[in-house]
Amino acid sequence: MPKVIAWDFDGVLNNNMVDGQFLWSRTFEADLGQSLDAFTQFVFRDRFDLIITGQEDLHDRLTRWADSVGYDGGADGVLRYWLSKDALPDPAMLDLMDRATAQGLRQVIATNNETRRAAYMEMDMGFGARIEHLFASGRMGVKKPDPAFFHHITQTLDVSPADMLLIDDHPPNVQSAQELGWQAFLFTGSEYDQLASLITPA
Repeated sequence: MPKVIAWDFDGVLNNNMVDGQFLWSRTFEADLGQSLDAFTQFVFRDRFDLIITGQEDLHDRLTRWADSVGYDGGADGVLRYWLSKDALPDPAMLDLMDRATAQGLRQVIATNNETRRAAYMEMDMGFGARIEHLFASGRMGVKKPDPAFFHHITQTLDVSPADMLLIDDHPPNVQSAQELGWQAFLFTGSEYDQLASLITPA
């Protein structure tokens, strides 16, 4: 049995993708009156890793986008829209988190996300009350699957790698964790029963 469960967020705790598409993007143009392709090109396709690892503030890039297209809502408006539309926690996963708590397991979130969304997860989505710590790449300056991401977690929690269980939907992250001695589970969207058996074994 692991001592600590490290939950990935998007695609695991947060059910915000279908067939590789973020659900918020489906109504973006109708809701904001702006081109989705132009938005994604501006925000995501030019060294987005700088944002994910905390080297650039997402708000600054959104401000530049809003100014370039004349979006009246500004960076704050599109950020509020994006974060709220992207908040789709999976009820089955929340139930598994409750089971893990009942079993006395420590729980953290280990996610590639920038600092503003990490804070939104903790406060607005309520995950801060469910976990011991939220490890976000934007706060750490490094992202999965870099081994330094996983080393930072075990050092901060003062546990051995073998005590950790990563639940993630991205194979390179699972592989990297396993190579470092972690237990790891690849979640592809339907393995709820297998996860339950890991958390509450017979």
